Amino acid sequence: MKTERELLNYIHGQWRPSSADQYLNVTNPATGQILARVPLSPAAEVDEAARHAAAAFEVWRRTPPTERVQYLFRLKNLLEENSLDLARIITSECGKTVAESLGELRRAIENVEMACGIPSLMQGTNVEDVAGGIDEHLFRQPVGVVAAITPFNFPGMVPLWFLPCAIACGNCFILKPSEKVPLTVVRLFELMEQTGLPPGVVQLVHGEKETVNAILDHPVIRAISFVGSTPVARYVYARATAAGKRAQCQGGARNPVIVMPDADLDVTAKIVAESAFGCAGQRCLASSTALIVGEARRSFTEAITHGAAALRVGNGMEEGVQMGPVITAQSKARIESLIALGRQEGARVLVDGSGKSVERHPNGCFVFPTVLDSVDPRSEIARTEVFGPVLSLMYVATIDDAIAEVNRAPYGNMACLFTGSGSAARNFRYRANAGNIGINVGVAAPMAFFPFSGWKESFFGDLHAQGRHAVEFYTETKVVVERWP
Repeated sequence: MKTERELLNYIHGQWRPSSADQYLNVTNPATGQILARVPLSPAAEVDEAARHAAAAFEVWRRTPPTERVQYLFRLKNLLEENSLDLARIITSECGKTVAESLGELRRAIENVEMACGIPSLMQGTNVEDVAGGIDEHLFRQPVGVVAAITPFNFPGMVPLWFLPCAIACGNCFILKPSEKVPLTVVRLFELMEQTGLPPGVVQLVHGEKETVNAILDHPVIRAISFVGSTPVARYVYARATAAGKRAQCQGGARNPVIVMPDADLDVTAKIVAESAFGCAGQRCLASSTALIVGEARRSFTEAITHGAAALRVGNGMEEGVQMGPVITAQSKARIESLIALGRQEGARVLVDGSGKSVERHPNGCFVFPTVLDSVDPRSEIARTEVFGPVLSLMYVATIDDAIAEVNRAPYGNMACLFTGSGSAARNFRYRANAGNIGINVGVAAPMAFFPFSGWKESFFGDLHAQGRHAVEFYTETKVVVERWP
């Protein structure tokens, strides 16, 4: 007997069962409890969603932007009113603590608020008399039907990097959330349904690779937003652009922090620990490597080791828990194998999070905070995105050596510096090859009105999520030259 809830797709303003012949279990990573079953929707259901979106677009694009944003004002209020409910859903399927889930939702709401300013953000330009009696205008018009493929680690925030701005600009939007964490998005769409959005403006299709490929290949879908690992980001970008689509694809990261001797080392260690181990290290802005300069070595190493060992790990629903599980048993096994690899390559394991369990939750996917000391920059563990609560310590003589290590890395999502020197800070922010820079900040996450930048193998595309980049991505420019004899 089937007892788990089977999730529905949301197409043309209706919740519909999928015709999929395969379902996956949605599991609480802290307890092992099966929460629901998610369908692996076939390509035909993507086609149905795309056709309804294309039909809805003809009316939605003609809806004045001042009217379009009224739905977003309603959504913002609904998100505020239901934040705790949503946070508990995020924690149950993703594993992070309730406090971390609430923080995620605050960032999500900021993106809705930013999109509410679209009547100003979409404004074009014009010049009179570019020649005798001739005027020239630039208009921004919506792209059409757009889609996003989003990851497991921020099931509430990342979809709202894209959806609010896309529909505010006049596009119709299709979302394919991670099959690991679909419940948050289902609740989000239930709230959007309450705003009264016209059918076809937003649609939800669950699935896996077949569903993704159908989105990438569909001729009606004109732009793709993606967040995930670098290999998949590269694949999505190549396939989408080969089909003539716009694409913005956020990839992986291995974010370095530089610790200078003149930093407040106790405070810095606390900030770096939160960056490295918050959300169990499963965020694209987690600190993965600490490049410790000169005399900072002893004090910082002692402080970060103590901080890592002291963190309380457990079910994110429980009071006092500071770090939850990783997303799946497969992730746990992969992360623990990388810790073992680091040891084999010569790193000294100061704090070992492998092979541990939480007493009340023996089926949970727990990896405890881990600190690897004296990691060789040329080793495999130094180059690999762990995406778990593992911090590698490396030691360099000068800030120039540290910046050289930052710039040698294949990724370029974030780099941070901890220092008391304005000169060192300016030198670093000017020379570091990364898209998001932090100065005495451990997670340099841009506000919603700035783009979420990423460089090198951390991003494929030209225009990033958030801010004016998002407006440019979701609109096309039309230049009109006119004369009235």
